[in-house]
Amino acid sequence: MPLSPRAALLRDLVLGVVGTVAFLLDLVADLWTVGQYVLSGRYLWAALVLALLGLASVALQIFSWVWLRADHAELHGSQSSSRYLALLHLLQLGYLYRCMHGLQQGLSLWQQEAPSEFDLDYSNFLSMDISMLRLFETFLETTPQLTLVLAIVLQSGRAQYYQWVGIVTSYLGISWALLDYHRALRTCLPSKHQLGLRSSAIYFLWNLLLLGPRVLAIALFSALFPHYVPLHFLGLWLVLLLWVWLQGTDFMPDPCSEWLYRAVVATTLYFSWFNVSDGHTRGRATIHLMFILSDNVLLVTVWVTHSTWLPNGDSLQMWLIIGGGVCFFLGLALRLVYYHWLHPSCPEPDHVDGARSFLPSECSQLFPNKRATQWARNFFSKAR
Repeated sequence: MPLSPRAALLRDLVLGVVGTVAFLLDLVADLWTVGQYVLSGRYLWAALVLALLGLASVALQIFSWVWLRADHAELHGSQSSSRYLALLHLLQLGYLYRCMHGLQQGLSLWQQEAPSEFDLDYSNFLSMDISMLRLFETFLETTPQLTLVLAIVLQSGRAQYYQWVGIVTSYLGISWALLDYHRALRTCLPSKHQLGLRSSAIYFLWNLLLLGPRVLAIALFSALFPHYVPLHFLGLWLVLLLWVWLQGTDFMPDPCSEWLYRAVVATTLYFSWFNVSDGHTRGRATIHLMFILSDNVLLVTVWVTHSTWLPNGDSLQMWLIIGGGVCFFLGLALRLVYYHWLHPSCPEPDHVDGARSFLPSECSQLFPNKRATQWARNFFSKAR
């Protein structure tokens, strides 16, 4: 049964609170882990975690600031001054500010008896930007850090309590980012293409089941050859960056920020599939899947032939290979089910105007949301 408008507003507000709390809990867990590494004398591990946090945070602030500058001046008229916003982004608080501003807007809507159409669309506009930034943060910081923690656990042969906390919060963060991203894309679709709970659940499961073996394969290789991991990442990242560039992305408002976007997308593709251009995506998705699968097999093969270096290698080897293989094939099966039966394909992807869902028709030409339009067009391109 569809929810009433007021119940839907309350649901969106609760989901916004959950997303913000999840982000803060993940940040606290990361800083706690850094402190524990420092106290135990693991300064390199602490530095690596801090480096991932810092790089991801800087990238998020740049995206957030560039988008604010690119939006129409009247769209964010109720926000603080440009200098104050610039200071917040310089202090690495721009993303958190967006989360709080989105919650404030959601609470204001829920308190109103009959919120205006513009307020509803503006709230969707803010939610979509937050979802995009959260997805970037997931693959720039959360997923690499999960890989790092798993590699440390495999190398040492035991897991400390704070590492378990980090693993759990990382998986929760990844899970929430995938669900929130899929939910937010619904606002870019015409009503006849709205996605249901079953579609979101299957989308979430196949992404998580395919991402798990990828993270595990990299962690296994990292546990044995930590010095070669940067070379492995850089080599694949350059290939993926070239592939993204050849697809002619046009997502950001200027060429410099566009290259930052391509770099982030290449990092995402290192872990998981992400569509960056509209049209027929089956061929590109298949190429990426085979590329990542080949790399996973290579990494696991190297680990199997050298796993005696690790503590408790025999039993660990058997269970990790079985678990990773089951997750991969189950995720692949769910992915096929999703795209065959549950993924809505817009018959004319060039006419899927995401901006229409964010702003009233009389303002659509004044406040176009190019990034939301482009993501929805890419995601819901025809499968055949």
